[in-house]
Amino acid sequence: HFTDDIRRANELKNDGINYLDVGVSGGVWGEKRGYCLMIGGSQSEYEFLEPVFKALAPGVSGAKRTQGRENEPSPAENGYLYCGESGAGHFVKMVHNGIEYGLMAAYAEGFSILKHANQGLDKTDVDAETAPLESPMNYKYELPLKDISELWRRGSVISSWLLDLIAQEMFFSEDLDNYTGKVSDSGEGRWTSIAAIDLGVPTPVLTTALYSRFFSQQSDSFSNRVQSAMRHAFGGHQEKNTLNGGEK
Repeated sequence: HFTDDIRRANELKNDGINYLDVGVSGGVWGEKRGYCLMIGGSQSEYEFLEPVFKALAPGVSGAKRTQGRENEPSPAENGYLYCGESGAGHFVKMVHNGIEYGLMAAYAEGFSILKHANQGLDKTDVDAETAPLESPMNYKYELPLKDISELWRRGSVISSWLLDLIAQEMFFSEDLDNYTGKVSDSGEGRWTSIAAIDLGVPTPVLTTALYSRFFSQQSDSFSNRVQSAMRHAFGGHQEKNTLNGGEK
């Protein structure tokens, strides 16, 4: 939590220790391709350690250069950035993860709609307690989810690394049966929402995505399995069995 960085930096300064907070993103894949670094603390200490950060980052080849950027690649283009005073690095990383929650939830909900587009093929009981599907003839699609995820990787506006990971996981198991759909949260989403409240900044998408993770820990649905698959693919995160506190 970025507030811990502020406290630690102040305490350690009294002992002659310079403290930098460095948020990283790249998951388990960062070991091979480098990872994004978000750095906070003393600028002079950052400059002293900059060769280390540059060596760990993906480098400018990690992404196509933004149109208009033609001079010597900046630190940001190389995959690392000095963000500001103590706490700034982890503050930026915190918001990064809040955005990640929202992106993952959007993909998960979209794929869940695709998966359930075959409900018109089902024979369901109609009673006073259950609203029937109004137009079953409109929802008779058995959609190839793993091929759709592969299709959207090519030329689509919503292509991304997260979508790459969905396609990878669905290739091996289209129904994602190896996941229960219990999506854990490691804290950053909560901290992002709290910071938004402190600052008076409306974040309905990010906060709702956080609440959906809370809900998933008490339920099972395909959209939650999509999120679990992404977390495992990019970060090696194992599903937590919330019933007995163990890992699944």
